[in-house]
Amino acid sequence: SWNYDPRTDIAIIRIKADGTLPSIALGDSDQMQVGDWVLALGNPFNVGTTVTAGIISATGRGPGINERESYLQTDAAINPGNSGGPLVNLNGDVIGINTAISTRSGGYDGIGFAIPANMVRWVADQLIANGRVERSYLGVKLQPMNTELREQMGVANGQGALVNEVFPDTPAAKAGLQAGDVVLSFAGTPVKDQSELVDVIERSAPGKSYPAVVMRAGAEKT
Repeated sequence: SWNYDPRTDIAIIRIKADGTLPSIALGDSDQMQVGDWVLALGNPFNVGTTVTAGIISATGRGPGINERESYLQTDAAINPGNSGGPLVNLNGDVIGINTAISTRSGGYDGIGFAIPANMVRWVADQLIANGRVERSYLGVKLQPMNTELREQMGVANGQGALVNEVFPDTPAAKAGLQAGDVVLSFAGTPVKDQSELVDVIERSAPGKSYPAVVMRAGAEKT
């Protein structure tokens, strides 16, 4: 039997077995940094179990493959047959699930993506407990920020998510968020961009209040 979360393309599968099945541990994907060595495991092109090596090329990638994504990017060779296989660090911990590649040739072009282990753990825990994933929401439309816009707003590079619109009768409206606010932190967690804000909002327990720090008209406001 299995349960599936279509927004992240993650499923949990129940396997009935006698005794204990061999396994490897899920690691902490938040600890992975650009340049860290990783290994990708799978069965590319059905040639048999294969291990390829590379590094973490980037984190927090959102190429538009799934609705919710914050992929680890790697240059370890990933091809058809690697999807669903683990991306492991040099301690042998699973820090991602290989899921997709960006390619012009149809094969490995040096850009592969893996679902981070921490997202896998969060989704899987909810699928196991409830059979579905519950996500909190804020009720805003966010706008991407480039360097020039950050300078205009008085926000440092690598900080903040810009609120473009606040929808009526939502938690954001009730809290007093306004269009033009730049969310700098939520629940004590610094926010570097809109993807990170969505991530921290969705993982917050529903029905609770959290402090948010915003930049409004050049001044910070909680």
